[in-house]
Amino acid sequence: TTKEVGKGTGLGLSTVYGIIRQSGGQIHVYSEPGQGTTFKIYLPRLEGTEAQPGQAPVSAASLEGRETILLVEDEDLVRQVASRILASSGYTVLEARDGREALTIHQQHPGPIHLMLTDLVMPGLSGQELAHRLTARCPRLKVLFMSGYAENGLMEAKSPGRTLHYLQKPFRAHALTRKVRELLDGGPAPAPAPPEPPLPLPTDARGKT
Repeated sequence: TTKEVGKGTGLGLSTVYGIIRQSGGQIHVYSEPGQGTTFKIYLPRLEGTEAQPGQAPVSAASLEGRETILLVEDEDLVRQVASRILASSGYTVLEARDGREALTIHQQHPGPIHLMLTDLVMPGLSGQELAHRLTARCPRLKVLFMSGYAENGLMEAKSPGRTLHYLQKPFRAHALTRKVRELLDGGPAPAPAPPEPPLPLPTDARGKT
């Protein structure tokens, strides 16, 4: 920051650093007193195929649903945003602030819960342990993990032979609704992995996403 001491909140560089590192990128900083600061940000090239001519984009209507989703997220802002996205697509959303509250909601809800969208790293009960407990009660419950820490490959390596559905934070609204719809339309849910020890946090970015 260039503000006086005690004024302003700076540039939020720890948040910037965390997002870049979670995206597989690098950030380099060079600064000289009185001259200014240069930030160079390097992000991986997007690998994928371009849309073919004549391919119609997926419409928002095709991603809507009427199912019930249990949303488990300890960060209030993230939970509120995800809930609004899902509700606007027609889903009934049951919100839980942590794993313990999710267990209570699941037990007391009178109707079926079709999918659980849960943060992977939470205080107390982790997302994987929560999924293990709930799918033991309801084997057909679909589970979608989300986190800003882990990567899909790491989760699959810890659970060989099991299919784990995962959404990397931060995500766009369209990515969330598409993933939810794909999972709900994809047939019976695979058995989740047994509960694992908490995943180690990156040593270079401790900020919760």
